[in-house]
Amino acid sequence: MNVLQEKGIPIDKQIRTWHDIVKRPYCRAHVDCYSRTRQILLNGIETEAWSFKHHFVRKSDDMELNKTLVKIRRLEDMQQTTVNWLCPANQTVLDTTLGYEQVAVDLTAWLAQNEKDKYVKETFDFGLLEDFDHLYRYSQFAYMIEETDPNEIVQKMTDVMIARPTQNHHNCNAIRIRKPYDKDKTSPETKVNILTLISAEQQTHNFYAEHGFMYGNNDLKRLYAEICDIEEEHVTMYETLVDPNESMLEKWLIHEFTEVCNYHNCYKDETDERLKLIWEEFMQMEIAHLKVAAELFEKYEKRGADEVIGSELVLPCHFESQKEYVSKVIETEADKRLGGKQDYNKIDELPDDWASYKVQEMVAKDGAPSEQAIRLSMQSINRDIAHAEEKLLRKQADILEKGLQKKAQAPNTVTPDEYKNFEKVERIDFIE
Repeated sequence: MNVLQEKGIPIDKQIRTWHDIVKRPYCRAHVDCYSRTRQILLNGIETEAWSFKHHFVRKSDDMELNKTLVKIRRLEDMQQTTVNWLCPANQTVLDTTLGYEQVAVDLTAWLAQNEKDKYVKETFDFGLLEDFDHLYRYSQFAYMIEETDPNEIVQKMTDVMIARPTQNHHNCNAIRIRKPYDKDKTSPETKVNILTLISAEQQTHNFYAEHGFMYGNNDLKRLYAEICDIEEEHVTMYETLVDPNESMLEKWLIHEFTEVCNYHNCYKDETDERLKLIWEEFMQMEIAHLKVAAELFEKYEKRGADEVIGSELVLPCHFESQKEYVSKVIETEADKRLGGKQDYNKIDELPDDWASYKVQEMVAKDGAPSEQAIRLSMQSINRDIAHAEEKLLRKQADILEKGLQKKAQAPNTVTPDEYKNFEKVERIDFIE
């Protein structure tokens, strides 16, 4: 499909009634885990598109252009409401949180495997391990607080186990800044991949910031605060891959193209027929938005939209189990850290004055909530809430030892030896 040649739903026909905006949510008990992840991702895609247009208008003094931007922005705000509110009221915050981390793991793994730019791929792999460990930490609380087996949410498509320890994810945010791509040399696929992941991570940050307070347990609140801070770092890491020399019109064009591509992929993959119709309708709406952006881009910048986005759709999202790839990255890269020159180092290569040590010492002075998640599991249920292939589970203590820094450890750090004793306890049987 050459998306620039498609008609889509005309913009003047996209205003919907309140009854059409607020749809019936999916069923928590029966939804496929990847229908849930598609809903979470598209919510983030729409939120990013809406936010970007606000920033664009604040920088523009062109009244005609601004009228178009705010008109489309309102339509996308309505779309975001529809997508966001497909989440059912009986799905708890922790349920949804496990879904968010499944998005982060499986989406990032898919993008990494399909990204041709080696530096961008390495950045995706680096973030992947951190999100994977977040899923493990939240899973402890999901079971302790709500007796939720994480497999009720991830449905055995995503492993739950230790990776690079969350307490080691905190950095001097300045060294999260990555090298940007060259807008004139980089493929549309890479641009869309990056913007897709920015949208997903930004949405995750916002969800944790806005919902983490909803539990009375202070240890869980602190875990939300800790991981929310890391998602802020992830947004920094991914957004700085983008060439800052892109014009606002060029960025708008990429945003609309990214929306079309993601809705198309979700429509193509969706197994829930009711959700599939929504993704199809919104894809047709976004095609019209893209056509307007392309026309204005060509009018103002005097060059073809296909110079930026090409003529073919790309595949930024596809949800399926990524266990094999993720396991490989865990085993080989748990000890990787951010370098001081927009590069990556192993733990034993870090200088004594590595900028992140000071940050880690400060935030974990009174203990790391992510370490407390394991300690509370030890004390309250004496079970490790983890599931994966047995041969991989047997490596958890070794992965912890490889990924845990000797310097700047929180005072409540669970040591590899402690974890070895903990994981020997008979595990809870997970649902089949």
